[in-house]
Amino acid sequence: MSATSNKPPAPPHSSIDRGKVTVREVARAAGVSMITVSRVINTPQQVSPATLEKVNAAINALGYVPNLMAGALRLSRSNLVTLLVPSVAGSLFAGMLTALTESLDAKGFQLMVGQSGYATPREDALLRAIIGRRPDGIVLTGVMHSPQGRQLLQASGIPVVETWDTTSTPIDMLLSVSHEQIGAAVSTYLFDAGKKHLAVLAGDDERAHLRASSVVRKALELGLPEPVVRFVSAPTTHAQGREGLRSLLEADKRIDGVFCTSDLMAAGVLTEAMVQGLSVPGQLAVVGFGDMDIAASMSPSITSVHVDGAAIGARAAEMIAACANGQRPAQSVVEIGFEIVRRESA
Repeated sequence: MSATSNKPPAPPHSSIDRGKVTVREVARAAGVSMITVSRVINTPQQVSPATLEKVNAAINALGYVPNLMAGALRLSRSNLVTLLVPSVAGSLFAGMLTALTESLDAKGFQLMVGQSGYATPREDALLRAIIGRRPDGIVLTGVMHSPQGRQLLQASGIPVVETWDTTSTPIDMLLSVSHEQIGAAVSTYLFDAGKKHLAVLAGDDERAHLRASSVVRKALELGLPEPVVRFVSAPTTHAQGREGLRSLLEADKRIDGVFCTSDLMAAGVLTEAMVQGLSVPGQLAVVGFGDMDIAASMSPSITSVHVDGAAIGARAAEMIAACANGQRPAQSVVEIGFEIVRRESA
């Protein structure tokens, strides 16, 4: 093995010290001129294969994304903010989307929305497209990103607001919601309602997994039998709620309290409970998540975990606008919290 390596070192990044990676850093890491880096990006056919490989290795190691707007006449600000949500199905993120749109509009910004799905490779592809257009800010749903996605965001120097989750290592700014606290609170709520045999019907995504695991841990701490847990594909549906309840009862007919990680599934559970002749909440208590419109309009109405999406949207807009004006918000990490809205189902 040779004593030297052409592989460029990855730059240190943190949520506190974030620097924008430029063509200059790429050129230095690759040992070439900035003009050569520009040719690799814009006219790769004019560059030798060896140089092409060396510069692309530096680009990948540094997480550099070329500025697609660099050749266009533009102001120092794009007045564009992007939001990534896993799904636009249902209305879980409707409050955040509406508040973010209205708050940004009042500050002179336009919002672009992307649907990332629940798979990190799709998010990474969207992030590359977004970063290349240099928006004034990026709002993300969740904090679970691939190492590559995280590096791309850190290297971009663009203000980032992560939402709907919590972490001790935010990329930049964070509007914190603890799904572990939510799961523990739901377990305690059902226990206080006299329910002894709990179950969880959860979407197969990171945040739902956190809520489900926390329900189980808290139930065991309270001296209850281990709850039955079933995962279904996300985004979740009413039909999955019906099928899910049948599956849960096949596993344990004693189940008397169910937490669904979406209100749509909770509505399906209520439908199936009615078909099976189970009284709600007497024989079966049901708690949903999201406090969607359907939660209040169902009969029986659905007890649900409410997270203030409108507050998330408005606060994210304030953070992005402050950064675009050369300032930092007074708080870069803000706890949004949650509440359990009591209704007829539990």
